[in-house]
Amino acid sequence: MTSRPWSLQTRLTTVVISIVSALLIVVAVLTGAMLNSVLEDQLTTRVSESSRRAQPWIDAAIQNEANDASAVLTFDGKSSGPGKFLQPGTLLILYLDSELTGAYLDADNDVQALSADQIAPLAGTEFPVGKPTDVTVADVGTYRIVAFPVGDAVALIGLPRADVDRTIGLMLITISVLTLGGLILLALAIGVTIRTSLRPLRAVAATAGRVAKQQLDQGEVAITDRVAPEHVDNHSEIGQVGKALNSMLDHVDASLRARAANEEKMRQFVADASHELRTPLASIRGYSELSLRDPSNSENTTAALERIQAQSLRMTRLVEDLLLLARLDEGQELVLSPVDLIPLTIESLADAQAAGSEHTGEWSSELDELVVLGDAGRLHQVVTNLLANARTHTPAGTHIVLSVERDGNDALVRVHDNGPGIAPDIQQTLFERFARADRSRARNTGGTGLGLAIAQAIAIAHQGTLSVESVPGSTTFTLRLPALTAGAQGQ
Repeated sequence: MTSRPWSLQTRLTTVVISIVSALLIVVAVLTGAMLNSVLEDQLTTRVSESSRRAQPWIDAAIQNEANDASAVLTFDGKSSGPGKFLQPGTLLILYLDSELTGAYLDADNDVQALSADQIAPLAGTEFPVGKPTDVTVADVGTYRIVAFPVGDAVALIGLPRADVDRTIGLMLITISVLTLGGLILLALAIGVTIRTSLRPLRAVAATAGRVAKQQLDQGEVAITDRVAPEHVDNHSEIGQVGKALNSMLDHVDASLRARAANEEKMRQFVADASHELRTPLASIRGYSELSLRDPSNSENTTAALERIQAQSLRMTRLVEDLLLLARLDEGQELVLSPVDLIPLTIESLADAQAAGSEHTGEWSSELDELVVLGDAGRLHQVVTNLLANARTHTPAGTHIVLSVERDGNDALVRVHDNGPGIAPDIQQTLFERFARADRSRARNTGGTGLGLAIAQAIAIAHQGTLSVESVPGSTTFTLRLPALTAGAQGQ
């Protein structure tokens, strides 16, 4: 399953947000790392300074028989109690006489001794003198400590890392919230900006879509849709696209109008020429018939006159067909009334069987009545043309089936034969004027090559369609017309 492609707005928003997000994350990481480094250095400096200043005081406390960390922290000799050197939260661990003791100052600057369980994990740890080390004391916290010798003892002074961790955590939370909020605002701003910027492009696409839905292949066509003036300018790329589209539509509209005018002139010429040719052709046919009645004509003269009469009849049919097509193109020649297709198709098949007995015919329908609004004479002509086409282009013995059925709100008339079929490339141009199924301009049937073109023009004039489906051994022409309902028939 193929995924739906993203719109230009979505792609632009995603790219910008991704780049900005990556930059903000990098800035946040670098800022956090730098701040953490600064705080770590400050904490280490404070611990080292505390150890340096507290060393004489701790030495004095030990000399006054303060033999554990709690006693040292409570020693108040030389007017210099622990408050002068130590701040609340300071941890003191003392190695004295192979005994490990520890205590710390709480938030109220009261001394709290470490229990044996709390001090035990530190017993086997070696602390390099003067080198800051982080240790964790159960139920108390993590400390940055520095070891230094005090006489025969080793003391460790430490300060809690809680302030550093709290500051870094608060900074990360603040950066995350600000980054998320900034990205949301940025996404909204970018979305509004891009949507506003792409509005002319959407107008161009909408205009092109409306024009694409217009039927431009026939009839008089006018393209009135244009990109609005506010979306057309020479300063932006999208505005230039809109201007170019308007110029193209102007050119296409002018070309279509010129084409429609030329087609109208051609139709009028064909109609006028066909109308004017009817009279001389009728005269030629009349004089040839009159001349054939002269008993003094020789055999050669009679044959020549018969040939003149046959060609005049063929020319007359061609002129009549061209005149009919011209009038159908102009919306003339139709006299509409309710027409029952059942008797019309039965009569058409009977006429076809009388005209060509070398083919077998069959009429098929389960309906007693199927009424359409149309011109009975022209619809009869369509069915007759389809039957004649089946007879002309299939060998003797071909079976032709004429069927009538209803399909929803449509009436269907089908002419089916089991002949050799129509080549696929010919099917594409079968309904064009002067189209020949055998690609030959000479035919022994005397036809004009306009039968199917006339049939299709009549179908279109009735708001219907005429189509063909053909494979070797099966060819079906289908005439589809809007059917009348029972209520409409009585009106």
